[in-house]
Amino acid sequence: MVVKAESEKAIRHLCHQWRKAAGLESTPTSQLSFSSFLSWLRQNYAGYLTFRTTTSVEYDAEMRFDDEFKQSWTR
Repeated sequence: MVVKAESEKAIRHLCHQWRKAAGLESTPTSQLSFSSFLSWLRQNYAGYLTFRTTTSVEYDAEMRFDDEFKQSWTR
């Protein structure tokens, strides 16, 4: 299990790594899919999804994704 703050930092970084690995650098941020990112994250870096939270791990990861790609307005 990782500390939530460590996981948050890693997930924020991995958002951009995923975008590059998926060849989505020219895709507008509003069209990036959290579910695709979460699938990739589970397959490659599942350890960062093992922190304690009062909400849910998926919710917290999605909030980081939204923050990184300026999608918070969709909430």
